[in-house]
Amino acid sequence: MKVSRKLLSVIPEGNHLLVKTDGAQFQIYLLDENIIRIRGTFKDQFDPEESYALVKTAWDDQLDDLFKDERHKVSPLGITPVDQGDEYLINGPKYDLHIRKDPFEFKITDKTGTVLHEDLPKRSFMQDDNGRSYHYTKMGDHNFFYGFGEKSGELNKFKRRMRMHNTDSLGWNAAKSDPLYKMIPFYINLDSTLNTATGMFYNNSYDSVFDMDSEHSNYWKRFSYFECDGGDVDLFFIGGPTIKDVVEHYTDLTGKSALMPLASLGYMGSTMYYTELDHNADQAILDFVDTCKKNGIPCDGFFLSSGYTSGDDGKRYVFNWNKKRFPDPDNFIAELKKRGVLLAPNIKPGMLLTHPFMKDFEAGNAFIKTPDKKGYEVDQYWGGDAHFIDFTSEDGRNTWNKFMTKALLSKGITSIWNDNNEYEINDGQAQAAADGLGKPIASLKPIMPTMMAKSAKKAIHDYNPNVRPYLINRAGFAGIQRYAQTWAGDNRTSWTNVKYNVPTILGMGLSGVANQGCDIGGFDGPAPEPELFVRWVQNGIFQPRFSIHSSNDDNTVTEPWMYPKYTSYIRDAIRLRYRLVPYFYSLLFEASTKGSPIMRPLVYEFQDDPKVLEESFEFMLGPSLLVANVLDKGQTVKPVYLPKGAKWVDLADGHYYDGGQTIQVSVDLHSIPMFLRAGGIIPTAPGLLNIHNQVIDNLNLLVEPSVESSFTLYEDDGKTNDYQQGDYLTTNYHVASSEAGVVIDVHNEGQYASKVKQFKLEVLCPQIAPAQVSIGNSEVEQFLNFEKFEQASQGWFFNGENRRVIVKFNRPSEADYQINLNFSVKDLISL
Repeated sequence: MKVSRKLLSVIPEGNHLLVKTDGAQFQIYLLDENIIRIRGTFKDQFDPEESYALVKTAWDDQLDDLFKDERHKVSPLGITPVDQGDEYLINGPKYDLHIRKDPFEFKITDKTGTVLHEDLPKRSFMQDDNGRSYHYTKMGDHNFFYGFGEKSGELNKFKRRMRMHNTDSLGWNAAKSDPLYKMIPFYINLDSTLNTATGMFYNNSYDSVFDMDSEHSNYWKRFSYFECDGGDVDLFFIGGPTIKDVVEHYTDLTGKSALMPLASLGYMGSTMYYTELDHNADQAILDFVDTCKKNGIPCDGFFLSSGYTSGDDGKRYVFNWNKKRFPDPDNFIAELKKRGVLLAPNIKPGMLLTHPFMKDFEAGNAFIKTPDKKGYEVDQYWGGDAHFIDFTSEDGRNTWNKFMTKALLSKGITSIWNDNNEYEINDGQAQAAADGLGKPIASLKPIMPTMMAKSAKKAIHDYNPNVRPYLINRAGFAGIQRYAQTWAGDNRTSWTNVKYNVPTILGMGLSGVANQGCDIGGFDGPAPEPELFVRWVQNGIFQPRFSIHSSNDDNTVTEPWMYPKYTSYIRDAIRLRYRLVPYFYSLLFEASTKGSPIMRPLVYEFQDDPKVLEESFEFMLGPSLLVANVLDKGQTVKPVYLPKGAKWVDLADGHYYDGGQTIQVSVDLHSIPMFLRAGGIIPTAPGLLNIHNQVIDNLNLLVEPSVESSFTLYEDDGKTNDYQQGDYLTTNYHVASSEAGVVIDVHNEGQYASKVKQFKLEVLCPQIAPAQVSIGNSEVEQFLNFEKFEQASQGWFFNGENRRVIVKFNRPSEADYQINLNFSVKDLISL
């Protein structure tokens, strides 16, 4: 047992401090004004720096060359320890680090002296006799903990003990199961007494545990702790003071979400059933796409389950097309493209020993090795014993990509679905290349799926540099958002899961992974009953990844039309999703630049309202739209809490509500309770049914103008990497109102030529209708006859039923222009 109880020395070493105790020693960096790094080891010397997670560093890292296109190195802030008797003080621009001498501890305060983090003295850092390291932190009575990556249960993880470990969690329970597929050792601590949020990221990919006041001891003040099976306790303190700030700064450190192709926001059909058919699975999938169109249901993609690779023995052999099920893959893919549907084939990194390409992969030195490095590690996988691709090996990546290119990319595929990549290898001492460093697999399990995604991105780029890849991952580590959209694996069909999948997604968003979702309808188990299926789709349309995917155990297939009497509810919900595509894409752009979640817990937008600190099931879609889906069976009245700090408009009836209250909303099977935030701005695309084959040339803009606000619409070609060379367009809409009216300033920036030709502006006017509308210096014609307004290409009309003024206009030639709604009351009586 080693425990850090006393400080021995504090030594400046260039741009950091070396802090030695009677237990561990530490390197301290002020990475920037918001991030303090405390790297601790119980060894005599620090290992060389190597990180697969970080994109922002201030030190030399052995993997810098591997990540040269992603990582940027900064100069850390100057660091000068001041001896103040019982402690050393390191002053930073926003936060001060205190190093207490005896008993040893780290404490971080803001410039007012308020404590934001404090170790547990005499137990701050320790290592047990089994080599597991711990970091103990003091906590109080008003802490709320969010994040931790992919976790079950409610949003606030107070009183939870959670394991960080990748596992294939078939049929997991969204209220209770732990661990799951992904491992992101990061959390946000919101102190409700201070209304201040901070973040803690532990850059350690060994199996680990977070205990957030679940464990207690009478001999210590209340604490939380991090425990890891090996490696450094490499801690990054991330300042706020808001949750928004913490998420942005954390994603500065580990990367922003990738800007996926526009079509990735469409409905992705999927089921294991079709690829398990004995013959002509390709025709079944084409028929699925055609049936979607017949039912008026948009569809832009199909996730191809692994049955397409089955050999004669029924087992999965990656990159091996089953010619009975898919006799002509090239023609099949071409037919899907004609229909405006991309294909995302499932690939798996475990290769069964009976794989027909096994000799080629062995010759390519592609696999993780045995502990003595004399052979390739063998372990249990789906179908039997298997070797596992080493994605921390250049040989492994190159061999994998060679076969991916031949079997998939050469056929026109640009979307890859990385599945079953949790790397459940039992012998933790099996050896991975670690890009020349040589490390045990126990230290790299969650890194493998992340590097699998990076490898696919490179393969697609090498084959066609201007194609924007669409990658989907089941497992991963901190930073997976840089490469892939993710989903929460094989959930089970139940009312519990449709409900608790919501906080799972919200927690991922707070962990930097903005682009994620869950299988709609449930993957494992029986077919969802009709009501459950409708509610699941109505909820799923707001998830960044929207896919109905199933492997039902009652010989059924979960499809949009599986219950004919309910198909209209499914169709209407999916069409709503497609109308929201411009809003989703703009939010995805924001995620790629700021790290902001797309689905946001209420506390993210309304941290000042204590009543939302534990809200798990209502959420914001972006900054403007509150969604309160019906998630309980048989519900006819839905209680909805409207956060304090805003007014809200019920989009079903136009009624305004003050925030800070719970209202009762009558619901039926068609209901999707949605509330527009005062000041909300939502762009939509009317009539969009296929993202691949249609151009968004008409754009609607819904505006609630009572609060000054702005929103940035993002546009590019949605397909290529031209946006990286500046070929994109941002349009900022700034809305301000007064007694005189509403002014909308429009500012366009960028070189992309927008395809939008006509706009329809809908502005809520609950008190008074405008007397005049103008765009730039031109007055817009008013129509009193709605039919004539409908037939006109430009003009405005006031709809008294929902009290909205509707303005139609062609795209102005100017880059910047102003829209004015004049509310001056016409005096129709006085002379």
